Amino acid sequence: MMTDFTGKVAAVTGSSGIGLGAALHLARSGARVFLAGIDAGLNDEAAALAADEGLDITLHLVDVADENSVRSWAGQIAGETDMLHALVNAAGQQSYGTVEDTGPADWDHSMAVNLKSCYLTSHFLYALLKAAGGASVVHVASVQGHNNQNNVLAYATSKGAVHAMTRAMAVDCAKDGIRVNSISPGSIRTPLLEYGAGQLATGGKTVDDMIAEFGKSHPVGRVGTTEETGSLIAYLCSDAAGFISGTDLRIDGGLTAQLGV
Repeated sequence: MMTDFTGKVAAVTGSSGIGLGAALHLARSGARVFLAGIDAGLNDEAAALAADEGLDITLHLVDVADENSVRSWAGQIAGETDMLHALVNAAGQQSYGTVEDTGPADWDHSMAVNLKSCYLTSHFLYALLKAAGGASVVHVASVQGHNNQNNVLAYATSKGAVHAMTRAMAVDCAKDGIRVNSISPGSIRTPLLEYGAGQLATGGKTVDDMIAEFGKSHPVGRVGTTEETGSLIAYLCSDAAGFISGTDLRIDGGLTAQLGV
């Protein structure tokens, strides 16, 4: 699903995985994209990919959980454009642990990367979004904000909070012509999913083996792709989704539709 973003400007967090997929889709549709990532190596890879395709994607080294870093990024964007048509918050961090064994530092880190970052970018880029006279914010949440596995306390809590933030922002921001939605992916083949697969792999199983197993738990029989999440994000950012705000769209291959009995 390609949409026309010619002449429009987007800011995206997360220079790999879902964030990169969204940035590529928006840029291929004509948008100018400012892409933020914390890993210099991944940023370089994304920049090279954009250059190979001739896409207008500018990479910035940003810690989305740090107030000063996000403020600086917003200032850089404001120095290049006077409006922003789309903001996609896709940066995220996977953590494991129960309430018993999740330490305060791990809890705070999950909340900072997965939740506070959405606030920081939305806060510091708000004036540019408002200036567009019709903008869209998309937060990347997770199916684990709805239903969750064992041992994911901090991650699931942060993603559930993103759902609540999405609703609150949609109500508050409507007066300024800004729509706010979230998406909740199931298993999507990203570096984050591969990390999780590596953590769970036992008995000689590989990351690919584990991802294939993840796919079997989805009714469609596979994990999703960043091209698919990028397409959904671009749709939500487009004029075609002009009456959609304050909602969460699950992109999970039917995972949360089934009963585990």
